[in-house]
Amino acid sequence: MTTISRFTLILAGVAVLCYGGLSRAAETTSPNILWLIAEDLGVELGCYGNKLVHTPNLDNLAGEGARYTNAFTTAPVCSASRSGFMTGMYQTSIGAHNHRSHRRDGYRLPDGVHVITDYFRQAGYFTANVRTAAPGVRGTCKTDFNFNVEKPFDGTDWNQRRDGQPFFAQVNFSETHRRFKKARENPVDPQKVTLPPYYPDHAIAREDWALYLDTVGYLDAKVGAVLKRLEEEGLADTTIVFFFGDHGRAHVRGKQWLYDGGIHIPLIVRIPERFRPRGHGEPGTVCDDLISAIDIAASSLAWAGTKLPTKMEGRPTLFPGVDQREFIVAARDRCDETVDRIRCVRTKRYKYIRNFYPDRPYTQPNRYKERQYPVLGLLKQLHSKGKLTPVQELFMAARRPPEELYDLTTDPHEVSNLADSPRCQQVLKDLRAKLAGWIEQTGDQGRIPEDPSIIEFWQKRQKQKHGKKARRGRK
Repeated sequence: MTTISRFTLILAGVAVLCYGGLSRAAETTSPNILWLIAEDLGVELGCYGNKLVHTPNLDNLAGEGARYTNAFTTAPVCSASRSGFMTGMYQTSIGAHNHRSHRRDGYRLPDGVHVITDYFRQAGYFTANVRTAAPGVRGTCKTDFNFNVEKPFDGTDWNQRRDGQPFFAQVNFSETHRRFKKARENPVDPQKVTLPPYYPDHAIAREDWALYLDTVGYLDAKVGAVLKRLEEEGLADTTIVFFFGDHGRAHVRGKQWLYDGGIHIPLIVRIPERFRPRGHGEPGTVCDDLISAIDIAASSLAWAGTKLPTKMEGRPTLFPGVDQREFIVAARDRCDETVDRIRCVRTKRYKYIRNFYPDRPYTQPNRYKERQYPVLGLLKQLHSKGKLTPVQELFMAARRPPEELYDLTTDPHEVSNLADSPRCQQVLKDLRAKLAGWIEQTGDQGRIPEDPSIIEFWQKRQKQKHGKKARRGRK
């Protein structure tokens, strides 16, 4: 039996389990779907094992639902990643891979591709990008896509829907997008943080990391307020809640890179008992299945009982009975004014990275990072003085290897490149072939050079924007 056929039968079975037959179905609405999306957040949460961060609300949410340990975005930067998970398509398949690439030209999605809110509307849902999510909590209403959409959402609050109408809503939180903020109570002690080995053990690095963890605490409090609102409005037992990050953490070797720091995200899903098939999504579940962020879109539509578009590349992997992924693929292209093309294939054990511009350094000019990332400046300073360890020097290299291969079971920080190791050549060949096949099968548009005028526009804009901020900072 095919995956789609199996999925259809399971969906019918879930309807019976949830509703107890036709009479019960008539009384019960479809599940509401709520996405809580954090910007620039890695897996630095208490429920993921971080002992310094204060995240009681998210830890409790994980205890009430399922926590996924192998969830990854398809891009390590916001606009490309959101272009992916808001369509269920790889951003490289739909021409949305370069960061904020179509702000001026009115680029539209290809035929047959839509934002998922269109599919929710067709299923009778009200869609909202929530502005005031709870008392004192304002969502950013972020719609940072690399394409133009006339009406991605119906409104700014789920309470704007008709009586009895199910909703798909998202709340976007900007807390963990730089700049970070020190906790008012029990701030993280910089001396207690554990830095990755590619960071110098320096006061600047420790303070920056501690502030990031403090800021995660502010995010947690706001998530808690939204969850409390669901309870107070009597919606908690009819709403499937997804919490995830739009991409990884805003740190060196994180955001804008395909190392796990840039693409590994927290993913927590709480399914009310009435919609939960027995044995699936039980409270406290921990799942290590490989999940791509585009699967969140497909799975959300599946829970709404919507037939998935034939073109959609996301799979309902969070839905019971669906075949799991053998590997995920992520892509990085131009970010801000910095032109690059990198692809990766990740299994549970290995990460393969292909650098298409190996002659360019990791530290290509990027004014946003140069202003916002204190550790980047620290690395450059210590590099000039010869005070970095060999692992810390990796990021300062003048060139990059064409291929990188990491065994994540023994090298979770991805610092020991095994691409030239004789014992890993078969793994290298297999993952190289998987990437080549994916590029052909999905029509990876990163192969097409970007219009030079767009690159020039962003070079000028970033220079003007960050030049003004630098001048203000000197006053």
